[in-house]
Amino acid sequence: MSNTKQREALCDFARSLYERGLTHGSTGNISARTDDGGLLVSPTGTSFGRLDPARLSHFDADGQLIGGDKPTKEMPLHTAFYETRGTRSGAVVHLHSHYSVALSMLPETDRDDALPPFTPYSLMKLGRVKILPYFQPGDPAMGDAVRDLEGQRSAVILANHGPVVTAATLENAVYAMEELEETARLAFTLRDRQPNLLNRLQIERLAQTFNLD
Repeated sequence: MSNTKQREALCDFARSLYERGLTHGSTGNISARTDDGGLLVSPTGTSFGRLDPARLSHFDADGQLIGGDKPTKEMPLHTAFYETRGTRSGAVVHLHSHYSVALSMLPETDRDDALPPFTPYSLMKLGRVKILPYFQPGDPAMGDAVRDLEGQRSAVILANHGPVVTAATLENAVYAMEELEETARLAFTLRDRQPNLLNRLQIERLAQTFNLD
């Protein structure tokens, strides 16, 4: 994909997330690998609804900012996923989406496996979603917490903050983020209703078939 098309695609996906209420104001950040190993990143303080392709922060393969506006303060979070996931990480999406944030604050939520196994699709797109502790926005310790996972998770939720998802492509990262938020929404819809979940055998078969994290 050409640099111009990739810039436009990143902004189009971001706008779609914004217009459907998955992020608001100037919250959230998004990045994608370029063909030469660099990164395109949403600038700090910008709205997903109004990103300018020409003003995206542009990093070269050595991690040096070579163009565009000042990047998001959550760069340590993004780079940690790229460093630990290798080719499995071609894009990173971080939102402050309603249900995912709310789920992270409930004391009964499993910190190592936050999403109940309602459907196969959340498992296929996300694997197990870990809740990380609260960090002040921009704290480099967020990146350290992701590195401690040693590339074993493609999705986490920062407690009292929001979800972060990575995937091999920008498109897949956005779709996985949408699946995370919808599954968190299901968790609230079905709370205290004792829903039928996928059983252990069904989950094991999914993990084997799709090589889940």
